[in-house]
Amino acid sequence: MLSKNAALVEALLFASGEPAEISRLCAVALLEEDALVASCEELEAFYQQSGSALTVLRLSDSYQLAARTPFSEAIRSLLEKKKNAPLSSAALEVLAIIAYNQPVTKAFVEQVRGVDCSGVINTLCLKGLVEETGRLDLPGRPLTYGTTANFLRCFGLSDLSDLPQIPQNEQTDSLKEINKDASVLDGQETLL
Repeated sequence: MLSKNAALVEALLFASGEPAEISRLCAVALLEEDALVASCEELEAFYQQSGSALTVLRLSDSYQLAARTPFSEAIRSLLEKKKNAPLSSAALEVLAIIAYNQPVTKAFVEQVRGVDCSGVINTLCLKGLVEETGRLDLPGRPLTYGTTANFLRCFGLSDLSDLPQIPQNEQTDSLKEINKDASVLDGQETLL
């Protein structure tokens, strides 16, 4: 049986339907952050122990109630959604560049890939994997892009620190040189 706090958190996450920020959940549930985290962990343990189809996802600074992966096909059929087309290799490349170096400009991504990336970035924005994060304080005020909470959820990550490390080799050294050139173009530093 769930504690009163865990049941309250369950109701809030269910009603939200989207990732709910920890600070907002604390304010609404009148709980300290430690108590909220403990309640979410209790709720997840309850779901696992009972064999529930539900799970509690931690996404950076938020929580979300979701269905477990084995039930995704049945849910998709129920909702009659068309099967999402898999990401192209170009989209995965652009997504990786943005994820590892965010916030980045379109010019930076194009410098790394060597081709126009406008269409790919727009597609990633439409799929909710990438979003505009602001503008640089440079002539033309170029847009910067970063990943979203949906990106974390789709790739099963809690936060960006869960991304695999980039192997260090000659190719990485070449990317560092491109990075320096693009930084001069964009006026920004990156994480590579």
